[in-house]
Amino acid sequence: MAEKGKIGIQFSTIRPALETMGLYELLKACAELGYSCIEISQVPMTADNVAIFKRAQDEFGMEVAAINAGIESIRPGMECLEKDYDKIVRDCRTLNCNMLRIGSGPIFDLHSRQDVLDYCRKVDVYADRLKNDGIDYYYHNHAFEFQRFEGETMLDTLRLNSHIGFELDIHWIHVGGEDPVQVINRFAGRIRLLHLKDYRMVYPKIDVDAMRKQGINPQYLGIQFAEIGEGTLNIRGAIEAGLQGGSEYFLIEQDRTYDRTPLEALRISRDNLVAMGYKDWF
Repeated sequence: MAEKGKIGIQFSTIRPALETMGLYELLKACAELGYSCIEISQVPMTADNVAIFKRAQDEFGMEVAAINAGIESIRPGMECLEKDYDKIVRDCRTLNCNMLRIGSGPIFDLHSRQDVLDYCRKVDVYADRLKNDGIDYYYHNHAFEFQRFEGETMLDTLRLNSHIGFELDIHWIHVGGEDPVQVINRFAGRIRLLHLKDYRMVYPKIDVDAMRKQGINPQYLGIQFAEIGEGTLNIRGAIEAGLQGGSEYFLIEQDRTYDRTPLEALRISRDNLVAMGYKDWF
């Protein structure tokens, strides 16, 4: 077991700042905050962008932990392994990256255990092919994978019937109704990536009576994504379980930062993780 992991950023966290700052300046700002690792997602892998990521590696030591690559394209123009396999592998080699990840499974196509087993076979075709090219393939969970078919969660069916690895997201495990530490322990040996995403309750300023008249329970409106250490999840427990289970990269993802900029949110997450004792993981 390694003595420490590497804390980095899931690109979706900083994507809202991309249009105003540009990719190079955004990566530079992240490096100035002390981050030296990125997971690439939700940004087109054009030749220009790949060159900027490479430049950030050379100038800032910005390591690329993983690149997003689904089997099929889920929106127009999005690269996928079915039609862009060779190009995606080239990008991995250019950026010294040996991991690809599926950002989300086909939620609308998995309605039974058999559907999940069929998906396992489809995933394995690419997991095995990528392995031959020196690249590991990982599946990132949301909450829907905790639906049960025949008494077993979709995520466990994937674990038990495929060769793919897993990028476990502690927030979505919690939303799915399970304990993140227990799930991480169950998936030990199949993880190299872990998503750190916290979760807080903030009771909003609303017209409660109006909400109730609409049939909406105001108690459900206070859930927010949180900076790491500002929420309710057992961050230290998840990190330590991940490290023991083989995770190398611990990637901060905050889907929304509300009244803070993404860089302000990342500063808070960094400070809290440093206070927890993970300074040398940056």
